[in-house]
Amino acid sequence: MGTQLSEVKLASKDTRSWLDKETRQTFVPVHAKARKLLDEMRKNVEGLSEASKMLLDNSAKEIEKRNMKTHGRARAMNKLARLFVDRMRNIKIPEQVSYKTLEDFVQATQKIFSVTDVDVANWFPRISPFFILDRRKFSAVFEKAKDSLRVLEYFLSKEYVKTKMLEETFQLVDGVLANERQLATLQYQKARIEAEQASLEGEIAQIQQKMSDLRSKGSMGKLDQTSTEIETLSVEVRHSLQHLQKPFVKLQSLATHGGGSGLTPEELNKLDQYIQNPFEAFATETSGTPLLKDILRKLARSVSEGKLKLKPEKIRKAEQMIDSITNKDSLAALHQKSQKTMTQKAQLSMSTEIEATRQDLSKFQGQLEHLGRKKGIVECEREALQRKHGETIESISTDKNEIENNIMGFLGKQVHIE
Repeated sequence: MGTQLSEVKLASKDTRSWLDKETRQTFVPVHAKARKLLDEMRKNVEGLSEASKMLLDNSAKEIEKRNMKTHGRARAMNKLARLFVDRMRNIKIPEQVSYKTLEDFVQATQKIFSVTDVDVANWFPRISPFFILDRRKFSAVFEKAKDSLRVLEYFLSKEYVKTKMLEETFQLVDGVLANERQLATLQYQKARIEAEQASLEGEIAQIQQKMSDLRSKGSMGKLDQTSTEIETLSVEVRHSLQHLQKPFVKLQSLATHGGGSGLTPEELNKLDQYIQNPFEAFATETSGTPLLKDILRKLARSVSEGKLKLKPEKIRKAEQMIDSITNKDSLAALHQKSQKTMTQKAQLSMSTEIEATRQDLSKFQGQLEHLGRKKGIVECEREALQRKHGETIESISTDKNEIENNIMGFLGKQVHIE
């Protein structure tokens, strides 16, 4: 059986120093060589830049001489040298040495050197035999720079690549530390926003309680109770007149189309009110409900004369209700109660106490809407923080796992980062 590796437990803040100590013998020499090669490359690029300026200056001087024999080639050399100067200026030596920065530098510089190679091959022979010393000097410096770049490229692909994972691991460690700092900030912000949300919810609950108290006490409480009674009475009135609704609609149609219903304009208006809002029509009748009874008598006459097309069962029930209301006054008690309740509501609605309470309720409602908008903004912010908090935790966990796997890969050591 194989020997089980002992696990090294590390705090995030201690991981970089531990990793640096464990890999110093491997990483430091490679990193030092990378910097040395990059410094050599910098010197060669500077030399190439100076050689390009030398071509530019010397060709410019020759142009000024206006020697017809050399003028055309001098202008070609000047134009080519200007291209070389601009290209060398575009070569950016990285400040920080890493596998990625060197890789990007090598790729960018190779492209510049490749097009310069093509220009040298195409144009230098055409400029011959003039500027021979200048061209030789530039070519020598250029070849040296290309050799230096090849050495750097070889080193990058054969040696530095072995420490690429280690370098990336250091970057991951730095990322974990940065995310943990961000996580602490997010937790503080999350606690602050949750406290603000709780405070707003407390204010909203207090205002809602004040509104509830206003609605349930004093005249407003009585008005609310009266409104509830009216709702109950409305159901009762609608139920009591339910068998008359269809006949009422037929009678209204008969009157509207000039069918001889015998209804006066006042009765026709009241009939429409009984169809649309039976309780209001009923409660606003004077004592004895004279308009309702007159309408019912004319309804009975229209039914007996066969002017209304109704099913026999509906006719029978309608006739029973008509007889009960007009001859037995069966709705008298309900009418008195409805009248009394409607009058009570009207009186309460017009009281100064009710008006003052309504103003208070309106003010509280405005406060509720304002607090509701603030709460909505806070909830959106809290959700965004919660989402960012979760993403940061997930990122930290993912990076820690990758660091642990990388360390196992290049050191063969089992590490757990807490």
